[in-house]
Amino acid sequence: MSITTEEIESQPVIWAEALLEQDRSAFGLPGERVLFLGCGTSAFVAESLAWLRERAGLGETDAAYASEWKPGRRYDRVVAITRSGNTSEVLTALASVDPGTLRSAITGVGDEAVHDLVDNSLVLDFADEKSVVQTRFPTATLILARQAYGYDVGGLPEAAVAALAAPFPYDVSQFDHFVYLGSGWTYGLAQEAALKVREAAQAWSESYPLLDYRHGPIAVAHPGSLVWIFGEVQPDLIADIAATGATVHADDLDPLVQLMQAQRLAVALAESRGLNPDTPRHLSRSVILS
Repeated sequence: MSITTEEIESQPVIWAEALLEQDRSAFGLPGERVLFLGCGTSAFVAESLAWLRERAGLGETDAAYASEWKPGRRYDRVVAITRSGNTSEVLTALASVDPGTLRSAITGVGDEAVHDLVDNSLVLDFADEKSVVQTRFPTATLILARQAYGYDVGGLPEAAVAALAAPFPYDVSQFDHFVYLGSGWTYGLAQEAALKVREAAQAWSESYPLLDYRHGPIAVAHPGSLVWIFGEVQPDLIADIAATGATVHADDLDPLVQLMQAQRLAVALAESRGLNPDTPRHLSRSVILS
C-alpha cells in the first residue's frame, strides 16, 4: 500500500481530531476583513475558505495565489496556508503585508520559517503528510474551518468511514480524460481533485465552475471522459453531459467526502499506469526558490 493511500484512509481519524481543535482565530474573527493566501493545493483551499466565510456572514473575505499577490487592498488579517511552512512565495507574500495587519498561518509543522513572520499559527501537525501529494492536510483544514464558520460537519468522520468501506465504483483505466465541476466553495475542491490526477497519475484532467462547463469545455467530452460533479447539480446539465457519451458521476455525499473519493481515484489511476503516487514526477514536498 502506498503512503498516499495510507494517508487518504487515515482521514476519518484525522477529521475527528481536527474537530477538537480549539484555536480558530487563524480562520478570521467575526467582522474582520480577511485574505487567505496559498500555492497549489493551498490556493484552492483558500478559495473554498473565502467562499464559506463570506456565505456565513462573518466578513469580507478574499483568496489569492501567494505567487501572484501584491499589496493593495486593506485587510485586517492575512492568513497563509502552507503545509510545509517554508514555501518561498508564501514567505515573500507574508513579508510584504502592510504593517499593522494581523498575520496568521495554517500549517502542518511547528518549526519552519513561516512562524517567524506571523502573529499566530494554527499547527495541524497531526494532519501533516509524508507523501508529496497532499490529501489529509487540506481536508483537515477545510473540515475545521467549516465547523468554525458554523456549518454542521459532526457526522463527516463517520461518513468518510462508510465511503472508504464501499467498493470504488469505477475501473479508472477505462478513462483517458477526467473533468471535475463544482460551484461556490466546491469549485476549489474541483480544482484540487483535478490537480491530484495530474500530480499522481500524470493524466489529462480539467476543472471548471459547474454551469460554465457548457460554455466551451464540453466540446472535448467523449466516451473516454469521466465528469465528476461536486455537490448539487441540475438534471438537465447531467443530461447534456451524458449526451456526449461521457460518464457523469454525481452523488449525495458531502463534498469533502467526495474529495476523498476523488483522491482515491487519482491513486488508483496512477497504479493502473504503473506509477508510484508517492513520488510524482518533477515535484517535491515544498517549492523553495533561491
